[in-house]
Amino acid sequence: MSQVGTAAVPMPNYDDDIVRKFFGATVIWGAVGMLVGVIIALQIAWWPANLGLPWTTFGRLRPLHTNAVIFAFGGNICFTGIYYSMQRLLKVRMYSDLLSKLHFWGWQGIIVAAAITLPLGMTQSKEYAELIWPIDIAITVVWVIFAINFFGTIAIRKVKHIYVAIWFYMSFVITIAVLHIVNSLAIPATLFRSYPIFAGLTDGLVQWWYGHNAVGFFLTTPFLGLMYYFLPRAADRPVYSYRLSIVHFWGLVFLYIWAGPHHLLYSALPDWAQTLGMVFSVMLLAPSWGGMLNGLLTLRGAWDRLRTDPILKFMVVAVSFYGMSTFEGPMMSIRAVNGLAHFTNWVIGHVHSGALGWVGMMSFGTLYWLVPKLWKRELAYPKMATQHFWLATIGIVLYTVSMWVAGLMEGLQWRAVNDAGQLANPFFLDIVNRLMPYYWMRLLGGVLYLTGMVMFLFNLLKTIKGSGASVSEETHAPAPAV
Repeated sequence: MSQVGTAAVPMPNYDDDIVRKFFGATVIWGAVGMLVGVIIALQIAWWPANLGLPWTTFGRLRPLHTNAVIFAFGGNICFTGIYYSMQRLLKVRMYSDLLSKLHFWGWQGIIVAAAITLPLGMTQSKEYAELIWPIDIAITVVWVIFAINFFGTIAIRKVKHIYVAIWFYMSFVITIAVLHIVNSLAIPATLFRSYPIFAGLTDGLVQWWYGHNAVGFFLTTPFLGLMYYFLPRAADRPVYSYRLSIVHFWGLVFLYIWAGPHHLLYSALPDWAQTLGMVFSVMLLAPSWGGMLNGLLTLRGAWDRLRTDPILKFMVVAVSFYGMSTFEGPMMSIRAVNGLAHFTNWVIGHVHSGALGWVGMMSFGTLYWLVPKLWKRELAYPKMATQHFWLATIGIVLYTVSMWVAGLMEGLQWRAVNDAGQLANPFFLDIVNRLMPYYWMRLLGGVLYLTGMVMFLFNLLKTIKGSGASVSEETHAPAPAV
């Protein structure tokens, strides 16, 4: 084993103020986004929760929930981890403090704009890309600011080697820019309305090329970067195989970009395009599981710490959910399975096992690890972190299992025929009524997950106010061994 970037370089004055800002935004927006998720889960199980108001109906709040959890919670934790880790990996302060601040305030402004416009019904009606064209332009400007700061920092780095986590970050910065710009191309008609330049099936294909790769390059690659940096730090072990991490990176980024058409199976999309999406989706299993095994095997010699360390508990469960989700996704892209699963609650279970199981749990592990580094204090209530872990784990298991069962029931009942060859369940509402127990179970899982998030927010506020024990100044270790 050799060490990467261990040459003696002066320790710069890192900009941790920007990290603390993104950290705080992550926790606040996470609680808000998950609260909206619980509300819309209640609306499905109990319709009066819509309140009879246009602004509070499921159709208005659902895109607010997805944008808040993906771009507000997920985006802010990515920026938190990136700003913290790349300064230490490259041994240099961020390229521009001004650009860092513009990035932070610009991103929060975009989130606030989304929180105002979506409940008002101002939308482009595109999955994960609902925001109206003026906000799309603002996103582009803020992203360019972030990219200049990101690549400027790489350009002035004090070490030669670029650790693999930063390669995953780079794929995040570059690919999301391309996806956003292409999918958002539109002709403005009024201040709040525009028309996409693509039409019909072409628009659908571009949308799902964007939609699936938004999952791949917003909710996967940057979080893998966080895994490759923070998991070895938390375990105090070098990454299991640096060579495997490089293979993981190139295999994932090459294959993922072609997988979007599997969202359009059984549509008017040409068969060759559908098959292309299916084949590349199945091939994704190899690099994905390579990354999962690399993360889990990094814990060799540290597994005993899982009994007492809540940070490692969060991270191990996160990596396990990553493996499960990246097995389930390729399987659901196969035509025969997709015919059963599409439009059912099985898809909802799959999405949330990735979003809350992988993204959420890795985020919590990272945040808990960062608290003493950023505020020089231990958690005010360390046992509460373990309680949070169990609430989140039980919550996401209840959520996903209930949706898997509900989805399989739906798919099978839609297909069921009687002896005369007629539909055995001709009334859609009959099937919906049978799903009600599972909708309530999902709500319970969401409430448990949200409760854990609120506990973390409370713990953090108490820690910042000085309730936790002081810790010594952090010693910045070199990059993980390869």
